[in-house]
Amino acid sequence: MAASPHIPVIGSGSIGTRHYNNLIELGISSELISYRSGGVEAVESLLQRGAAHGVVIATATHIRQTLISLCAQFNVPMYIEKPLAYTAAQVNAIYACCSAELQSRTMAGYMMRYHPLLQTLRSQNLSSVYRFDLTIGHDVTQWRKDWQFQQSYASRAQGGGVLLDLCHELDIARSLFPHLKVSHVSCLGHAEYPGVDFSTRVEMDLNTAGTGTALHGCVTMDYLSPVSTRVSTFYALDHVTQIDFNALSYERRDNTQVHRECIEFERNELFTGAMQDFIRLVKGEPVSEYCPTLDKTRHSIELVASAWEQRQFTSLLSQPIS
Repeated sequence: MAASPHIPVIGSGSIGTRHYNNLIELGISSELISYRSGGVEAVESLLQRGAAHGVVIATATHIRQTLISLCAQFNVPMYIEKPLAYTAAQVNAIYACCSAELQSRTMAGYMMRYHPLLQTLRSQNLSSVYRFDLTIGHDVTQWRKDWQFQQSYASRAQGGGVLLDLCHELDIARSLFPHLKVSHVSCLGHAEYPGVDFSTRVEMDLNTAGTGTALHGCVTMDYLSPVSTRVSTFYALDHVTQIDFNALSYERRDNTQVHRECIEFERNELFTGAMQDFIRLVKGEPVSEYCPTLDKTRHSIELVASAWEQRQFTSLLSQPIS
């Protein structure tokens, strides 16, 4: 592999632009390709010329499978934005077209795995955890500058909605507790956006027969909160641990004491940390132990698809979404 690979980014929206800027900042040759303008033909031309040593796929969810299949034909490693897919059939198709070797060099975009507060949590013994609550909420109309919900991928019945958009917490839960399964998913929909979930509650359970290991938990996410919220709480038999990702704090309490620490951290460090691992994959270098390569994240990817397919809309909102 060349010492300085060329890694184009497909998808010129906010996330694709962020990845492109980060690659340039990291000293990597790149180009930003608009899928709407160039389409599959522009990507295929790059691959046929051998001009792409790796590819970042940052398009809308519902069109990623075609690009993944194309890159797989040329055995080019990919960084694929989350969620990779939202149905079991899509997940199976993606894994079927990628060889085991390519899966080990391709990443899912679960950049929250690079958060230092999660690394602190992972260093603790989680064997006595019996319950967890992971909550994330944003006002979708204030999310991004010069951005309108109704014109975005997020407003699509296929590939949009809060469960897919904010699925990092589902990956966090599944990566911490590998055998979790979805038991129930309830959603608030919206009268103007059929099939799009605006507030979703995903209940999960783990019961390993004969081992005494059992826990249950919930991931709650919404597009409606007037105050940005991102808190993860873990209840163990002898302590409670809470991470506030917005306040950048980690707290562990038991009956006698409280341990609390705060960090300084910029959100873009999550993206650069993940992209640095992808660059290493492209170069054939060792990566972080928590790097979300496809061969190690299938269960998380399947969990997201399982949750999406099990959604039950319990009621409809009617407030205008601007």
